[in-house]
Amino acid sequence: MSDQKIVSLCKGLPKNLSYNGKDFLSGIGKDEASELVVRFAKIDEDDVANHAYHGGPDRVVCAYPFEHYAHWEKKFGQRLTQSAFGENLTMSNMTEEQVCIGDIYQIGDTILQVSQGRYPCATINKRNNNNLLLKAVVETGYTGYFFRVLQEGTIKPDSAITLLTPHPKQVTVASIHHLYFHNQSLSEETISTMLEIEELSLPWKKKLIEKQQQLAKGTVHAN
Repeated sequence: MSDQKIVSLCKGLPKNLSYNGKDFLSGIGKDEASELVVRFAKIDEDDVANHAYHGGPDRVVCAYPFEHYAHWEKKFGQRLTQSAFGENLTMSNMTEEQVCIGDIYQIGDTILQVSQGRYPCATINKRNNNNLLLKAVVETGYTGYFFRVLQEGTIKPDSAITLLTPHPKQVTVASIHHLYFHNQSLSEETISTMLEIEELSLPWKKKLIEKQQQLAKGTVHAN
């Protein structure tokens, strides 16, 4: 993988947004930042509104591939705003097909590890005033992903991105998404390999165990 670049940095505290005439509190509305000060628990001046479903040490930094913006703008004929998916890092050449669970990156002087793909929710529809977006994100697997923090530090717009340690299992963010949501490559062997990745976040391990149990009962089949 080469030429990974930061396209934008964004952060923001929860605030009231509006959708279909109704206000809702969310941390998805982020603004451009000159730097991200990244701590083990969270990014300074950045937070989520619902801690029951968002945030935590395995989901400190949210990343979204820049390449997907052109896809969505063409598909829906709308111009997307910066950090349209509530991400902190918009990056090029780091798609869900290229990034693996457990990969360790240095970005600026932070060291980050890919912990999970994003489990998208309807807030992205509200953020972009598009009630078809969530379904399309799930279908494509263009979800983005999260990092946990191994070393605190600062990320700037021109910070270099270096893959320090690729995970030996080489299980991509995309492959786990498509197995869970679409039963793609579904098998006991594939699920077992994914569950062997210690670095995969607990919520996603639970999702895979759920799928494993369904497979054992014969209630799901590979596509």
